[in-house]
Amino acid sequence: MFNPSQQDVRRFFCETFQKMRENGILTPLETIAADWIGQHPEYHDDLADTERALEANYAVDQGKTNPFLHLSMHLSISEQISIDQPRGVKAAFFALANRFGNEHDAHHEMMEALGQMIWTSQRSGLPPDGQAYMDDLARRARG
Repeated sequence: MFNPSQQDVRRFFCETFQKMRENGILTPLETIAADWIGQHPEYHDDLADTERALEANYAVDQGKTNPFLHLSMHLSISEQISIDQPRGVKAAFFALANRFGNEHDAHHEMMEALGQMIWTSQRSGLPPDGQAYMDDLARRARG
């Protein structure tokens, strides 16, 4: 199983951003990441300096979103949708996209549900509850 460190993730996004700026050749995963990076210009300064990015602290009390976590969640959700895992997540995504009128906002709504599932798992010490995640997505899709 692939288990990158925080440093690995930050390097991946910074290097992808650098390749984007230089019109470099991207791997398939970098291509997906580049699309999300392009949709989040507010993160470009964070991605422009790898060494600064490796040292940056995005504590909750600072009130600044961690761009690497945010982009990683976009990648994770993109993968979930592409393989429909957990089963039904693709339909939930399209229902959310229909509700919000665009796929980006649907992703952000899914991030809320995914984040809630992870937070609950961490607090309880239990494995992530995929059914609770799907139930949350269904509720969000209904509005």
